[in-house]
Amino acid sequence: MEILESKDFQIYLEPTTFIDSNSPNIIEFARSSVGDAKTSIEKAVRIFYAVRDEIRYDPYHIDISRDWFRASVVLANKSGFCVEKALLLAAAARVVGIPSRLRFADVRNHLTTEQLKKLMKTDLFIFHGYTELYLNNKWVKATPTFNRSLCERFGVNPIDFDGVNDSIFHEFDAKGKKHMEYVNDHGHFADLPYETIIASYQKHYPLYFAEKRNIPKDEFEKEALEESSHTS
Repeated sequence: MEILESKDFQIYLEPTTFIDSNSPNIIEFARSSVGDAKTSIEKAVRIFYAVRDEIRYDPYHIDISRDWFRASVVLANKSGFCVEKALLLAAAARVVGIPSRLRFADVRNHLTTEQLKKLMKTDLFIFHGYTELYLNNKWVKATPTFNRSLCERFGVNPIDFDGVNDSIFHEFDAKGKKHMEYVNDHGHFADLPYETIIASYQKHYPLYFAEKRNIPKDEFEKEALEESSHTS
């Protein structure tokens, strides 16, 4: 167990370039999500579900410009992929005094859509991002990636969070089929390692970033529903 002393907390509580917890819209979002919650765990749980379900998962509209990766921009867009949603969760947590950091891993996703696989040329997702929150003297993993409606369309159980136990991807879906495998851990960061991540994305997914695509923002959920109905 990694127990932090008071001097160690500051780096995980301060606003940063990408975890811009001092932005007005982040502050408002965090406070409204927390509501009347009293304890840090209660606050963390409420923020988690707000990020998970109010911000739609969208892997088709990834802009690699630096500004696009600010938590305040993710909130304004109301959509994002795993890294962007992790940034928002980390930022909102810092607003209410919960130390937060980012963690990254390579995961093999067995339930992506055919169109996304064609663009990525693989089912290996490099630098999948999630959040770690410091609660009750320990770091707890929180993965707000997939909103509930998307999970229902894919036929997977949504990832829940109780503030005590790690919340990570399920190994199997609701039907017992392979869902996610954690392949490689990249460790934790107080802010987004932007250059490292973008260089890795461009190396592994050259086709994805080769051209702009005119894909509606709700397309991924539609694909998930259609493909799940064909295999049910």
